[in-house]
Order: sequence, then structure tokens, then C-alpha cells
Amino acid sequence: MAGRRPFRIPPFLFYTLLLLGAWVVFGRQPPPAPTNPNAEPRLITPRGDLAADEKSTIELFEANAPAVVYITTSELRRDFLSLNVYEIPRGTGSGFIWDKDGNVVTNFHVIESANRVEVGLSDGSTWKAEVVGAAPDKDIAVLRIKAPRERLKPVLVGEAKDLLVGQKVFAIGNPFGLDHTLTAGIVSALGREIKAITGRRIKGVIQTDAAINPGNSGGPLLDSAGRLVGINTAIYSPAGQSAGIGFAVPVETVNRVVTDILRHGRDVRPGLGVTLANPSVLRRLGVEGLLIINVQPGSGAAAAGLRGTKREFGEIVLGDIITTIDGTPVATLDDLLDQLDAHEVGDVVRVGILRDGRPLDVPVTLNEVE
Repeated sequence: MAGRRPFRIPPFLFYTLLLLGAWVVFGRQPPPAPTNPNAEPRLITPRGDLAADEKSTIELFEANAPAVVYITTSELRRDFLSLNVYEIPRGTGSGFIWDKDGNVVTNFHVIESANRVEVGLSDGSTWKAEVVGAAPDKDIAVLRIKAPRERLKPVLVGEAKDLLVGQKVFAIGNPFGLDHTLTAGIVSALGREIKAITGRRIKGVIQTDAAINPGNSGGPLLDSAGRLVGINTAIYSPAGQSAGIGFAVPVETVNRVVTDILRHGRDVRPGLGVTLANPSVLRRLGVEGLLIINVQPGSGAAAAGLRGTKREFGEIVLGDIITTIDGTPVATLDDLLDQLDAHEVGDVVRVGILRDGRPLDVPVTLNEVE
């Protein structure tokens, strides 16, 4: 009778069982006995005094954090099946207390399209806010809360015109919803340009490497004296988060626009009182400048005798073509508005025009425009 064939274990199963046995034998062993039953916590090494720059940064934060607010927004949506209206969170941002009357400054894009806005103070209280007014072209908005005056600590207003590249700056805000976060950096560059949500250029912008992330928008940029020098507005980042390139609208712009909003409910801008054609119309004719289509009755342009485009005997007669403002060439609407932004209502500017091919220089008194 033939003998039985020996039982053979496949190699992979053998090694698996071997490893499992090793884990059972060695992996469940009791922990080693303490090597020093009398061990005690290490003694703490005295730190000594803080460095001078650390002290100043701490003092700056403690003094200015109460001026920074946390803004949350929501909007109403309608369910088209049930026709019910419900409120959904829209976003968060930052802002700062402007005065003891409860006025709060933030970016326009923080509260745009929001049906409900709430402002959280550093003491943990939350207040419903109303929108006083906004200047979308400058990305600035003013809110108002009915908080007791003793709870409101307005920010200190400084100036940006004397900032220097390399100067220390600090941002306080709510990046990613983390309220009252302090970041520090320097002024990286001055005189930058960014675009507002309307597409208009904002000039004279401060560039900084102080970390600015989503949620910082509308918060203050402070100098080392704790004074407001700008409002944190935008970042340059392919990933949508801080890449060391942040932008703040300068405080001079903030101060002017906020004052106009508090006085008039809007940003009061000086203008000529004209309607202009698309610059591409003139470019097709090989002419640089801005073609006047209409002149508003009662405007500074009308008083100065500027002419609009009209139809005579079945033919179109081109109006005056604006080429310069105070000697500075203007080829686009942004160029013109940039020049006018440097003036106030009532100022007189020299408007260079082409009329029937002849250059003229006409003084025009600026009037308020919508």
C-alpha cells in the first residue's frame, strides 16, 4: 500500500504564520519595568524678560484688538418647490470700529448681496448691523451697530503717505473664521494697483507680506504705533490663501470715503458732467482720447461750453474729444477717473480737448456726480 503524501504548507502561508506568531510572542509582552521609579518633572528654566520688540507687539495687539470686529453674513434663499424662504450663511470677514457712534468699516465685498449682517465684538457680544452706505469702486462699506458707547473702542487713524518699504506693519482679523488673529510683516511695496469688484482701479495700494487670508478682508493694517494705515482688501495667491502678497487700500482713501458715506450715504465723487463713448470708437478713427456723447445740463462741462456729439442734416457731428486733464494724458475712463479722484467737488481742472481737429484748453469746475 502506498504511503501517505506529506502535508506541505505553501511558502507564503508559512511566512504569514511565522510573522503572526512573532507578533503574538513579542507584540504582547508586558512593558519594561520603570528604569527610575523616582523620576520627577524637569525644573523649569527661568525665561527672563521679553525682548523689546516682543513687548511692543504684545502691547500693540492688546491695545488694538478691541477695535477689530468679526463680521458674519447670510442671505435669503427661496425653495422653488415649497416656496419657503430660508436663511443660509454666506461668509465671514473682518472690520474695525470707526467711532463711538457704532460705525464699523469693512470691505464692500464682505457684505455684498448679504440680507443679514452681524458684528461680533472682542468682548464676545454680537450685534445686528445695518448698512449705512458703500463705495463699491473703492471696496469700502460702512455698517452701524447699536452697541453701548462704552463697549466701542475706535481704531487710531494714521497716514499711509509717509510709509516706507521695509517698515513693520501688523494685521488683525479673522482668517478662516479664527477671530482676532495677529500677523506681522513689512511694507513690501507702495503705489500698487488692484481692481475693485466693479472693475475700477484702486490706486496707491500698500503691498505687505503680513499674512492675509480669506476672512482678513476688511480688517485693519496697522503701523508699529498701532495706527490704521490701510484696510486689508485682497491677496495675490493662486491657491486662494496667503502667499506673502497682500494688499491694503490706504487710510487716506478710507478716511475720505467713510466721511462721505457718513455725510451723504454714498461716496461723493467729482466729475465733469459728461457721458463718454467707448474708447474703441476713437481708436478705430486713429484718435487717442475720450469722445463726449452728451453734456449734462447745469454741469461744470455745460458751463464751460463743452460739446457733445449730435446729428445735423442727417450726419453725425463728433463732440469734443478729451485728451488731457491738467496736462496728464487720458486715454481710458480709468485714466480720467484717476485724475478726477485727486480733486474735490468745486475744484477747477484744465481739460485739454480736440474740437474739429483743433486743440483747446478749457477750465471746468467739477460737480458732484452719481
